[in-house]
Amino acid sequence: MDLAYRMSIGMGGIGTAGDIVARLQMTKRMKLDAAKEFVAKKLGVDQFTLHDTLQMRDLRDELELGSVTALPGKAKGIEAKARIADLFDIKINSVERLKKKLSLDF
Repeated sequence: MDLAYRMSIGMGGIGTAGDIVARLQMTKRMKLDAAKEFVAKKLGVDQFTLHDTLQMRDLRDELELGSVTALPGKAKGIEAKARIADLFDIKINSVERLKKKLSLDF
């Protein structure tokens, strides 16, 4: 995780899409460029937009994928993680544990 995180943190982490890119690198074993391409395609933007904090803030708020400074009424924490897991078809351990405890099928 450390290497993937260090490479993607230059993208701004949760301020842009760096957190999602890093997660895909770890869970789907994607190379950095492939992960960026995958995230951009899923979000319907180009790869340059993934680095733009202003555009990504708006997009993350619109899709409720979490942001650095959460807005009232918008997803944050585990709810944002669950949305990320669903949108990008990845398993996030904390989300899976919550589903199991609540016996939910998302």
